Amino acid sequence: MSDYRMYSMQLGMVMTNCYLVWNDDTREAFVVDPADRADLIAMKIRREGLILKAILLTHGHFDHMMAVPDLKNMFDVPVYAGEAEKPVLLDAGANLSEGWGGKAVEFDADHYLKDGEVFRVADFEITTIATPGHTVGGVCYYLKDEGQLFAGDTLFRGSYGRTDLETGNTLALMKSIREKLLVLPSETYVYPGHDAATSIEFERRRNPAARGMI
Repeated sequence: MSDYRMYSMQLGMVMTNCYLVWNDDTREAFVVDPADRADLIAMKIRREGLILKAILLTHGHFDHMMAVPDLKNMFDVPVYAGEAEKPVLLDAGANLSEGWGGKAVEFDADHYLKDGEVFRVADFEITTIATPGHTVGGVCYYLKDEGQLFAGDTLFRGSYGRTDLETGNTLALMKSIREKLLVLPSETYVYPGHDAATSIEFERRRNPAARGMI
């Protein structure tokens, strides 16, 4: 893990966690959920001398993706998202940008990922874990070799994402957490879309979604 580096920024009106991940050997990087401050993200990329290779979206809500069009224009990189999230990205009502975000933002991802699909960015192997519930096509990104999970708004420290917005589903979210995430190795670090980082071990013991599992 010596070549793995990660920097987090809390951006936007609801303090979304944006993660910049890079390979310290190659200086290649990807960003997870760039929120709404492309300028600050670009500044960090340039200060570190990084080569941005991709934008990864855990889901399509406005607070996670408003900066995508500007970053894509700046760095000419592909956008990755879960295959079922396409209608959310393409609908300013469903992704909440038109109302809560202050302006309508709609775009297509370049790569729509299937559950379990493995891909490589910056020489890191990344596994797509489909976790519907917060949105219909939400995904988490698992870096097995690094023991890292980028969980978006599926799993929080001692909590989980809301399901009362368009395409949300409480039963689906509970199923996603129990069957897809809490079965990962205990030592896996979890980086959520908001608030503090956690671990799978902690969430198995303290998360209300885990009740009945242990």
